[in-house]
Amino acid sequence: MSALLIQFARAPQPGAVKTRLIPSLGAEGACNLHQALVRHTCQQLLQVPQARVQLWVAGDTGHALFTDCLAAGVESVHAQRGADLGARMAAALREGLASAPRVLLVGSDCPGLDPAFLGQALARLEDCPVVLGPARDGGYVLVGSRQPVDALFDGVPWGSGRVLARSLINAREAGWEVGLLPERVDIDRPEDLLHCPSQLLRQAEMTSRGTADCSTRER
Repeated sequence: MSALLIQFARAPQPGAVKTRLIPSLGAEGACNLHQALVRHTCQQLLQVPQARVQLWVAGDTGHALFTDCLAAGVESVHAQRGADLGARMAAALREGLASAPRVLLVGSDCPGLDPAFLGQALARLEDCPVVLGPARDGGYVLVGSRQPVDALFDGVPWGSGRVLARSLINAREAGWEVGLLPERVDIDRPEDLLHCPSQLLRQAEMTSRGTADCSTRER
């Protein structure tokens, strides 16, 4: 296969995921939406032709959510390693590039990461060593590379609106041409819920009423 797709995700735990949505959805509702987004992202990645999919997890790698993803076709689940987000992404990309010529790394917060968008990212990697998918909040929803790019993450103020800008400066200083994709929206804040597909919100609501919620599905 010609590409590796890496999905970053946090283990579902009420009060610890999607915390900025808790005022709108409550801790359980926010956690359930997180699970719905993880599943949705995984499904999109698995539809990309000629690509392997891995999950890299912060927290319990054995959570039932990730077991379900393995059953759906994910190749493997790994623990994220590193002191901050940049170090964790750099480590995952380095390891991924040891087994694939092109690697895309995405989060689990953006429902707009469909197979067409991911295919566009892989195509841009034919011409550019680095690809970024900008997020409306000033970050990015996707980073792709065909070589180790640790310096891309140097000094990035994670959680701020300057994440993309700092990474572009780093890329320019390293001499890397960056392919920029169309902007997408992460679902992180109450105002972002307007951009969340209704089926995902319904899944979160259904999960919160059933037995597969965050608390009962933890191991």
